[in-house]
Amino acid sequence: MVLTVTDLEISRGGRAVLEGVHFTLLPGAALILRGPNGVGKTTLLRTVAGLQPASGGHISGADDTIAYAGHSDGLKSMLTVTENLDFWASVFGRSDIGAALDAFDLRGLASRLAGNLSAGQKRRLGLARLMVTGRPVWVLDEPTVSLDAASVGLFVAAVRGHLGQGGSAILATHIDLGLQEAAVLDLSVFRASPRAAQADEAFL
Repeated sequence: MVLTVTDLEISRGGRAVLEGVHFTLLPGAALILRGPNGVGKTTLLRTVAGLQPASGGHISGADDTIAYAGHSDGLKSMLTVTENLDFWASVFGRSDIGAALDAFDLRGLASRLAGNLSAGQKRRLGLARLMVTGRPVWVLDEPTVSLDAASVGLFVAAVRGHLGQGGSAILATHIDLGLQEAAVLDLSVFRASPRAAQADEAFL
């Protein structure tokens, strides 16, 4: 599945933050978003994932193809690790969670309640959800938050495995993941130009 973004404009708080954003994400490819804090990385990812509307432009190839992982891990605290993955697998009409448990080293935690996991363990479980969706495009916002070096390695291996199976990924991260095969897109060049405030004619 090819994801194409064309002349995209996105807004935050009613004000345009990025404009003219364009890229094509091919099967087997990864794209890393760069730029200073506040440039609009999260807003762009949420827009691509369909969680908020674009102000202009076009996104094609996104319908029913995207699995999104944001700042929230999306876990049910009173379900076990296995039950959480079973739940998300069932949402997407799937049943096999074994690969996800292995990829993120969760076998030893399978029967533990999600609410009793450490922050890093919760993040690993939250990322493991991606693998049980069957969705070809992973959209990831700072996926390595709370992960130690070993767990970052597990995540990178999971991404590479996903790419190797023809999936794709777009992610915002502040750290070097060692994904030399990934393209990099600096969002600074798409900052929206300042626009004069529209005065209310009633006060003129």
